[in-house]
Amino acid sequence: MRAPAPDSPPTMAADAAADAAAIAGRHADSVDREARFPAEALAALKEARLLGLMVPRDFGGGGGGLTDAAAVAHALAQKCPSTGLIYAMHQIQVACLVRHGQGSDWHRGFLERLAGEQLLLASATTEAGIGGDVRSSACAVAGTVEDETGGAFRLEKQATVISYGMEADAILVTARRVADSPPSDQVIVPVLRGQTQLEEIGGWDTLGMRGTRSVGYRLVAEAERAQILPLPYADISARTMLPVTHILWSSVWLGIATDAVARAAAFIRAEARKRPGTPPPGAWRLAEATAGLQAMRGMVRGALARFEEAADDPDRLTALGFAVAMNTLKTEAADMVVRIVGQAMLAGGLAAYRNDSPYSLCRHLRDAHSAPLMINNDRILGNTANLLLAHRDNGSLFG
Repeated sequence: MRAPAPDSPPTMAADAAADAAAIAGRHADSVDREARFPAEALAALKEARLLGLMVPRDFGGGGGGLTDAAAVAHALAQKCPSTGLIYAMHQIQVACLVRHGQGSDWHRGFLERLAGEQLLLASATTEAGIGGDVRSSACAVAGTVEDETGGAFRLEKQATVISYGMEADAILVTARRVADSPPSDQVIVPVLRGQTQLEEIGGWDTLGMRGTRSVGYRLVAEAERAQILPLPYADISARTMLPVTHILWSSVWLGIATDAVARAAAFIRAEARKRPGTPPPGAWRLAEATAGLQAMRGMVRGALARFEEAADDPDRLTALGFAVAMNTLKTEAADMVVRIVGQAMLAGGLAAYRNDSPYSLCRHLRDAHSAPLMINNDRILGNTANLLLAHRDNGSLFG
């Protein structure tokens, strides 16, 4: 899953995403207003074959890496953050399959299907009674009555959130390995649409990120045990899911901040043309927001470089220092996007506050406030604090 270095020019994937991003932008207001799935943008992404971007070419995919996926998510989020986040969440699941499923016949076949049919993947990690602790499961993989040999299983999960669950072609579900496993002995299993029943147990009328349709469901699936990823979820999480999630989410939030600053800059330039020689009142707020944007961009690019350097080294990926760095990326990026959009709104003043203005940042502000809540920053900070009891920073500039 190697990719060009983060300092390389814009990737071909980002160029290919331009049309899909433009379509996402045209429908962003209605997606937000109606809290509906961005079907038009996803159709464009499928047409551009971007859902299989990170699937190796041997399986019919694009052969791209995490940097490519981040560039696409960032481009989409500038036009419609919900679309950008859906794309990011999909690629997190793809990364898990690519990095940990190629040793299995079933998963190799699934990767070929994913690339060929441009399947959309979702995930079910949260669960009623567990809260936001994705490293614990109440549900378990259980044998079916019909199959005494254990070749098939039945799974029932009270999932508090499955983003775009009804639109997904497959859902990667976390569960206890067997019925008597402890909550932390988890596996991941992809279940296909035809193997799954979803019963909605909650609506989705939220402040922001309305297009993700992150509804709660009772999920019931019957499938083959060959579909279970062989590596324990704890290892998949440490080596892939955690860092890829934080990097791709942060790329989405960077996209929100990027467009917010661009709108504020356009407003300030328009005001400056009206009164040559007199800096508009919000100009210094724009400078403040721009500085924050540059810092955020450097942080995301640095995290991409760090992951790419460690991608093939399980010891580095599971080191305490690496986990601290990825946790910190998430919490800082989540705080920064809220702060940068707020500064951009101050720069734009009433024009940014209005819903009917070309400089409006109302949707940006609402979407940005989802960032600290997506795996709550307080939970991650608590986890980081525990890690720091055992980890000591080496003080190096490049550590």
